[in-house]
Amino acid sequence: MTRKIVDCREMPSESGCTLTLTGEADEVVDAAARHAVAVHGHTDGAELRDLIHGGLRDAPYDTAPGAFLQVLEFRTDRLDEFDAAVEEWLREIGAERTARWFVLGTDRDRPGTCVEVVEFPSYEDAMTNSKHPATATIAERMSAMVDGEVTFRNLDVVRAQMS
Repeated sequence: MTRKIVDCREMPSESGCTLTLTGEADEVVDAAARHAVAVHGHTDGAELRDLIHGGLRDAPYDTAPGAFLQVLEFRTDRLDEFDAAVEEWLREIGAERTARWFVLGTDRDRPGTCVEVVEFPSYEDAMTNSKHPATATIAERMSAMVDGEVTFRNLDVVRAQMS
């Protein structure tokens, strides 16, 4: 089961609370309700718990050995269009997305150069993602937005450490 997260910074609050809770959905809702009562003065009940449940989202994954990273490097001055294409891809692929997370960065030393790192649970999951029609569509759109070719690096994770 996918771990869930709730973050006070994403909930309406006057206190500026920064607590984040992660776990199974029922555990997080229960702990968040107790926190909301004890710290924020709310009254526990179905309305509060429904509000908390509505704010749950999937917790980020830790990258671990056995995962697969794809690194894309490309040149573009059309990052706004690229972001719009990514948002459209996310909507189109929906629950069939096998990419767990991605990071897009711009190179400070080479203006216009971008690097995107995408993490998948496995190489096989990455190939499933690549074969999806939504991925073919964004790849075609991306090729029209970049100067030159996109460079791909395919990396098997052999060690990952979170601080």
